[in-house]
Amino acid sequence: MNNPLLSQFDKAPFEQIKNEHFKPAFVEAIENTRKEIDAIAQNPSVPTFENTLEALDFSGRQLDRISSIFFNLNSAETNEEIQKIAQEVSPLLSEFSNDITLNEELFQRVKSVYDQKDGLDLTTEQGTLLEKKYKSFSRNGANLMEDEKKRLREIDAELSKLKLQFGENVLAETNKYELLLTNEADLDGLPDGAKEAAAQLAKSKDKKGWLITLDYPSYIPFMKYAENRELRKQLSLAFGSKGFHGDKLDNQQNVLDIVRLRHERANLLGYKTHAHFVLEERMAETPEKVLSFLNELLEKAKPAAKKEFAELEAFAKDLHGIEQLEKWDSAYYSEKLKQKLFSLDDEKLKPYFKLENVIDGVFKVAEKLFGLTFKEVFDIEKYHEEVKTFEVYNNSMNLVSLFYADFHPRSGKRGGAWMTSYKPQYQLDGKNSRPHISNVCNFTKPTETKPSLLTFNEVTTLFHEFGHALHGMLANTTYPGLSGTSVYWDFVELPSQVLENWCYEKEALELFALHYETGELIPMELVQKIKESATFQEGMATLRQLSFGILDMAWHGKDPSEIKGVKAFETKAFEGTALFPETSETCMSTAFSHIFQGGYSSGYYSYKWAEVLDADAFAYFKENGIFNKEIADKFKEHVLSKGGTENPMILYKRFRGAEPKIEALLERAGLLNK
Repeated sequence: MNNPLLSQFDKAPFEQIKNEHFKPAFVEAIENTRKEIDAIAQNPSVPTFENTLEALDFSGRQLDRISSIFFNLNSAETNEEIQKIAQEVSPLLSEFSNDITLNEELFQRVKSVYDQKDGLDLTTEQGTLLEKKYKSFSRNGANLMEDEKKRLREIDAELSKLKLQFGENVLAETNKYELLLTNEADLDGLPDGAKEAAAQLAKSKDKKGWLITLDYPSYIPFMKYAENRELRKQLSLAFGSKGFHGDKLDNQQNVLDIVRLRHERANLLGYKTHAHFVLEERMAETPEKVLSFLNELLEKAKPAAKKEFAELEAFAKDLHGIEQLEKWDSAYYSEKLKQKLFSLDDEKLKPYFKLENVIDGVFKVAEKLFGLTFKEVFDIEKYHEEVKTFEVYNNSMNLVSLFYADFHPRSGKRGGAWMTSYKPQYQLDGKNSRPHISNVCNFTKPTETKPSLLTFNEVTTLFHEFGHALHGMLANTTYPGLSGTSVYWDFVELPSQVLENWCYEKEALELFALHYETGELIPMELVQKIKESATFQEGMATLRQLSFGILDMAWHGKDPSEIKGVKAFETKAFEGTALFPETSETCMSTAFSHIFQGGYSSGYYSYKWAEVLDADAFAYFKENGIFNKEIADKFKEHVLSKGGTENPMILYKRFRGAEPKIEALLERAGLLNK
């Protein structure tokens, strides 16, 4: 069989790949990488940085490419066959990863170079790579006894399967729920665009009426605008109970198994908890520092959140006589209160945020800040017809990156939004190999009468993910293992979150916020209202984010062996942040994909941590002009291009001149005087 994944390719050969190509490709690529590793481990020459560390970082590129293609498809365009393959290959990859970190000969070579590091004339980047590689061995079992190594392999194989199963269950739960409405009165309050999208969705499934699903572009407008409180409740409970029905898609046991195995793994490696293991390689360093940080913010946000909640309760009671505000009332009455206070309605904004215009806008922002040009191209293979492809050039018209963009929900795509890389940047044999970067989102689809019009929240999401993409595109390091977003997890959100700030600025909005029918620029009074409303219910929003970080630390910062029930444990963790009455039917943990499927275990706090960095960084831009070229160049040079080549705080201080101050975040959030 001619297997495109095993051929020499630069751009991913999406259109030639069939599902049956994946497993043989993985098996052969693992074997090829094993030969590369053996050659390094058994090299008769004295271990040097070049023949050991450098060789190790450049090994396995074929396997990495196949993995990046496959696992992104499993997130963005999956099916039962791909999911089955994922369950088969994940343990193979986990086992092979263990084969490397538990390879005694290889570790001894790495250790030999590490022990001489003070006498070697290494660059900063080389020193970082040496430190990182040595730690990847020592932190993942290289110093364990043989029986302990065997147990580590068993744990890792089991975890790889459990995490996949968790994600598959969440996706299946999302896809299977449908709320079919046949009485138009049930849609009262919904904007015309949301009604049309619901009718179109029903029609696409040969059903009569209006179809509401748990995909964000369907779910959010219904929760925000639908007047029928009982239907909002029904939808809210369905959304909040994913993986919590006691059936074959139930994730409760998966959650308990994952946290217990992570804890056992950490103990095996000499760490008190999984959080202690993870945070050793983060800016925050320890669970104690994370909890101190979360509690400091909680202290500032909680009084504001309680005040905002009381305002919302009073408003709902005055408006509709609501005696007890419930979770399914939150978005609905918040939107109504926001309209009252600011005369600002998301529906009034959406005509100014046609998807294509927003894409063009984020490209223009990148051009003004970093001198980048984006050219849409149509000869690059893609995995779905909706994917857009671009070549990215710098001022000298040198190719900087390829960029794939995939914006709308599909049954084979998991929810949320993310950035991924199909090929990292690195320098080898005198050539700077440029990266291939992708953004995947779930934005409102076009309808028969309207283009894709984004909510303001979707606009900020697009800018957020594009910030991650810039981090990947502008990478300029030697080694793939330190390139792009290969940074401490609580630093990785800085480039994404800082870019969101441009969405609130008149100078940036003027570049792209044009009415999709008239071409009229967004009225400046609307821009002013966007800015004024930016801190609306910020206390409640902050409390919500903190609750997720606290829940994450509760699962991973203590011994979980005594936990009996997922729901009871979660409810206790939420005690200090809960505003709404508890609902027995729902459970967040069973669909908390960030920490149980993605890479955010013991790391969810990093969104708020990075907000401190981004508020401080953007204050620097604001003081000197949001398109100030000198500051943009410093951000590009010291943050975006450097990847993980140095400690992130050193890089940040080089850009900013000082460590970040939490006051910048509190001021931006309007929490200093609340």
